[in-house]
Amino acid sequence: MSEHSSIEWTHSTWNPVTGCTEVSPGCDHCYARTFAERFRGVAGHPYAQGFDVRLWEARLEVPVGWKKPRLIFANSMSDLLHKDVPDDFIVQVFRTMATLAPQHTYQVLTKRPSRLVHTSLTDQIMAAIGPWPAHIWLGVSVENQDYTWRVDKLRATAAPVKFISAEPLLGPIQFDLAGMAWLIAGAESGHGARPMQEQWVRSLRDQCQNAGVSFFYKQNALRGRKLPLPELDGMRYQQFPAEVPHA
Repeated sequence: MSEHSSIEWTHSTWNPVTGCTEVSPGCDHCYARTFAERFRGVAGHPYAQGFDVRLWEARLEVPVGWKKPRLIFANSMSDLLHKDVPDDFIVQVFRTMATLAPQHTYQVLTKRPSRLVHTSLTDQIMAAIGPWPAHIWLGVSVENQDYTWRVDKLRATAAPVKFISAEPLLGPIQFDLAGMAWLIAGAESGHGARPMQEQWVRSLRDQCQNAGVSFFYKQNALRGRKLPLPELDGMRYQQFPAEVPHA
């Protein structure tokens, strides 16, 4: 958790939940798991439990103390919709975002959007906060064509601002971008990083331009070394779906 994040498309990270489990190839070289597992067994460390799912009630109201409006990536070290996170805890996270600290814009990214499609959890969230506010964005990670079904599930949610993270981009993808506001693209980096072809990114940029969707090209990689905010055809793409707060 950091008040000032190095992630290019956000300002801060907030982790009321940490830990996750693999669900698809995009998880194979997860940066969060690699980081957390370094500290497994270290007494007193926040990641002494490694990347096992853990709830942090003491962190639920952290954004309340951040007075200046900013973009906050919620659960950068987990997936808020993981099956091991209880409904009532998720509702508390939404209550913080919607009512206790509504001055911020929140980016919630998941690989498990089905949990919010016509479920009792959605009913509980809406009962607690009312209609889904526009300052809570909901996104899905899609690494290759096999997982575009996540976009269909995302489209069925009540979130007014929906986005896609095509990172790590592991192959060419053709999207149905109807209802989407934003798309982030980026290569995998780190040890064992799988290569990304620039043409895959170019295709996503063109799809976004044709659909009127904001496009953010986050990173490429050279032999696993991250190359942040690279150019594509002589331009950098750092678009956002709407006016966002300045950290």
